[in-house]
Amino acid sequence: MFKPYTPKIEKIAKLFPKVIEELDSIFNENTKIYIDWQNVLHWQEKLGWHFSLKRLKQFFNSFDTIQSVIIYTGTLETDERSLEQIKEIENCKYILSTKPVKMMKISIDVTSIPDYSPAILKNFMKKRFLSKLDIDTVKYLNKKMSLLNKQGITYIEEPKCNFDVEMGVDMLLDCERNNTKSFVLWSGDSDFASPINQIKNSGKRAILFAVSGKVAPELDETGVFIFDVKKIKEFVCFPKEIPLAVKDKLAL
Repeated sequence: MFKPYTPKIEKIAKLFPKVIEELDSIFNENTKIYIDWQNVLHWQEKLGWHFSLKRLKQFFNSFDTIQSVIIYTGTLETDERSLEQIKEIENCKYILSTKPVKMMKISIDVTSIPDYSPAILKNFMKKRFLSKLDIDTVKYLNKKMSLLNKQGITYIEEPKCNFDVEMGVDMLLDCERNNTKSFVLWSGDSDFASPINQIKNSGKRAILFAVSGKVAPELDETGVFIFDVKKIKEFVCFPKEIPLAVKDKLAL
């Protein structure tokens, strides 16, 4: 049942009663929430607004059936912003699952390939897209990389830290141990199709929180109920991103 955790949440809820009604039906029994934070960060680019860790946790705290909220995210020890984010997650009383971010070196060294070869470009482009490029475009891109090579730049570093396995295992263990009745997954990755199906086949509920148009077809095919996170923007975005029309009504 929805019990506003803060006065501000209570005011916003009065403006969006249908959203609260829908969430009450989603969180109508014991629930655990599993958040792929890297996915959420990518969603922000599409949405044009940001998730506030503090406001999101306060919103979850407004539903007394939510047993736990686990955030899965990597830690980049050399990056101050990453360390600050980890501290904020802990301060907000989420359950944190983290591991070191690995920096993968991806070659952009074109010195030993023909100028028309897509051998290096395939590291950055999907095969179908690459096949649409004409020879002149490939040569142009290789030339740009060659200029970087002459400056001594032969690779780029890409952070890598995937939690699909850990999240899937945690969900299935909770299912097997009968630790909860509803499983709410914040992700749109195809790797979760199998855990979702297994949870549903066990007779328990699985719900997906995601952005419309950012869900893998494999997840769609499971028939899982999908809640569009755009519906809760006013509850969980940065305060400065709350629309002016809503701020005026709330006198924020």
